[in-house]
Amino acid sequence: MYYIILATVSYTVYTCSVRNTQRKGDIGVSQAIATFTRLGWDVSIPLTESAAYDLIVDDTDSLARVQVRYTSSDEVDLRRVHSNSTGYIIKKTIDNAYDWIYVLKSDGREYLIKQCLSGRRSIKPTDIHLITSRGVGVPQPLPTPLERQLFVEHELQQ
Repeated sequence: MYYIILATVSYTVYTCSVRNTQRKGDIGVSQAIATFTRLGWDVSIPLTESAAYDLIVDDTDSLARVQVRYTSSDEVDLRRVHSNSTGYIIKKTIDNAYDWIYVLKSDGREYLIKQCLSGRRSIKPTDIHLITSRGVGVPQPLPTPLERQLFVEHELQQ
């Protein structure tokens, strides 16, 4: 006697959803490493997945444990969500779980908040947290008239 076992479609959909979420996390961590390195800081990756932080950054003054988040909205969810055999588990951040939180938005903007946001559900990063080529929270200067002219001339040559 032979038995045929059929897999359910819902499992496949669940697996794709998890992989999409993991992919966004991978993109966030990769970009954080590149950005911190560009800023001249050393970056380390924890050996385990159980830590409440994703990276360790040496900014030459101290070591900081960094939680990385990727978002496509203005609000960043700070809760940790995972599943087990009984369903989804949602946990808020506990005190001192990390030192900084790095946020990558889907439009490429990056933010660095240098504090642990324990007990909170979400945050809306502001320009004071924005990472630019000049540093964190430092606005880019407006181009001078000469720089604007050179840019226009360069664009016309292309």
